[in-house]
Amino acid sequence: MATEIPDISAAAQVPGAPTLPARVSLHPRFHSHFLRDDRDITVYVPPQYEEQPDRGFPVLYLHDGQNLFDPSTSFVPGRTWRVAETADAVIEAGEVTPLIIVGIANTGDHRLKEYTYVPDWKMGGGEADKYGRLVTEELMPFINANYRTLQGRENTGMGGSSLGALATLYLGLKYANVFSRLGVLSPSVWWNHKSIISYVNETRLAHLPRIWLDVGTAEGRRTLADADLLERRLRANGWRPDIDLQYLHVAGGTHDEASWAQRVGPMLNFLFPASERSR
Repeated sequence: MATEIPDISAAAQVPGAPTLPARVSLHPRFHSHFLRDDRDITVYVPPQYEEQPDRGFPVLYLHDGQNLFDPSTSFVPGRTWRVAETADAVIEAGEVTPLIIVGIANTGDHRLKEYTYVPDWKMGGGEADKYGRLVTEELMPFINANYRTLQGRENTGMGGSSLGALATLYLGLKYANVFSRLGVLSPSVWWNHKSIISYVNETRLAHLPRIWLDVGTAEGRRTLADADLLERRLRANGWRPDIDLQYLHVAGGTHDEASWAQRVGPMLNFLFPASERSR
């Protein structure tokens, strides 16, 4: 049964902000041997990163990285997920364990290819396996080498929205030995005749990743019904509500950055709660 959270309009953001938020660093044109396009990487570190120089931190990798931090690069100019501001707030409130958050920018025209695991007969796609190798074999070693990370699956998460949520669920289950926490916001379950449902049904895992799943009630009847179907199949395959699965209907939630920004805090709270020691 989905729990509803209220629709709270995000504060207006001014396009063309001159700098990234505090403690967010840009690594431009990250190169991969698996995919042809370079992409920018942005990395948020919590206040404790500077205050406690001997401490390591868990890591959350998020897709569509240009929409997370900088209003000047977001898909909708001036509107981001406000990830840094929200992470600072929930960490300061003692709700979320301090963590590093890595934004992986998409590559525009090739986004659909990279975020889909099988081709659609009309739309193409199907390069998520290559993208997964970029993340796990190239980007993660880079982050571990340059930041004080806590390594191992229990300290590593992945998240995204729409097709990014689809990629998160697919790669999170494929690499369940790497990721133990998945943020699946407004997933594009519809892709390739909802084949992700079959993938969930066919995947057998020794350890189930913790999953945050949500959908906005204003995203359309099909999107809402598809998310309900996905939640039912996850429960049927062993995920336990409020333990390793949190499913929310977001009242009035829409399919855009402003709405996803409202969900960052609750998502972080479920995936990386301060009450739980990272192992």
